[in-house]
Amino acid sequence: MALIQQSGSRLERARNLYISSTLKLQRIERSLKQNRIALNAARANLRASQKALMQRLVVIYTTRDDQSTIAVLLGAASIEDLVNRVEAVQSVSQQDAAVLREVVTFKRAVTSHRKALRSAHKSQARLVQERAASKALISSQLDRQQRLLSSIKGEIAQILRVQQARQVAIAQAARTRYTAEHRQQVAELEQTPVGATASAGGVTVAPPSQYGGVVGIAMRYLGVPYVWGGATPSGFDCSGLTLYVYAKMGVSLPHYTGAQWNMGVAVSRSDLQPGDLVFFNGLGHMGIYIGGNQMIHAPHTGDVVKITALTGWYDQTYVGARRITG
Repeated sequence: MALIQQSGSRLERARNLYISSTLKLQRIERSLKQNRIALNAARANLRASQKALMQRLVVIYTTRDDQSTIAVLLGAASIEDLVNRVEAVQSVSQQDAAVLREVVTFKRAVTSHRKALRSAHKSQARLVQERAASKALISSQLDRQQRLLSSIKGEIAQILRVQQARQVAIAQAARTRYTAEHRQQVAELEQTPVGATASAGGVTVAPPSQYGGVVGIAMRYLGVPYVWGGATPSGFDCSGLTLYVYAKMGVSLPHYTGAQWNMGVAVSRSDLQPGDLVFFNGLGHMGIYIGGNQMIHAPHTGDVVKITALTGWYDQTYVGARRITG
């Protein structure tokens, strides 16, 4: 079972990488689109300002007798140099100087957007490779997990039969404790403004959990089989279970542990309350804390939604907890 658990964690981390790179790729593609539009606009503005500049230079050359001014302007080595020369020549109008500055501004905009596009294209290529590697890793981990399950199918069935009897007693005790704790939590919330925070020794303390009720919802699904990618009562994976029960409370969570780790606020282990999300093994697994140093979770392929103590492997690989605050 430990091998399956490790395989499941690797699979979840691979999915985190795949989804994360997909989201980044989507942002890059939006940036590329915006920069292409901005580049086309800058090019159009540059052409218009250059045309206006040429027209002004023709006027200066054909209508003015001030040869020194013409010499200064025609001797410029670049657009930027031309602007500096214009600002030094008193006989050139403010209008001419403004036209020149527009040319410089739009030229710089074109250069800036070109650089942004080149950078975005490089990032896009890198992310495409990362996503492909993550997808290949997911496929190989799924195959490996399936082979492992097939080889120990009988052993797993025996373990589950033993655990099923224990889970009945564990679940009953957890429900009794949860009911008492939930009543106390509701009473405390009635005395605490929603979203309020406290400060202890300069450290911000998370507000009391508003979502202890998810524990009662999650307990309805004890015994539901683990299904990788599942987020319905026909089958859950670890983040699919948390997504589903929080949705019943009107809270939308993303379907992978890496994103749920960024939700809400951090909670120290000593301050855990029922409903807090707990994370393990480099964000390879997660569950819902139910009090009494226990959580409800969908462990791995071949197992079912159940209650587990935060001891042993879960204690050793504990990463942290997040409290959903609204």
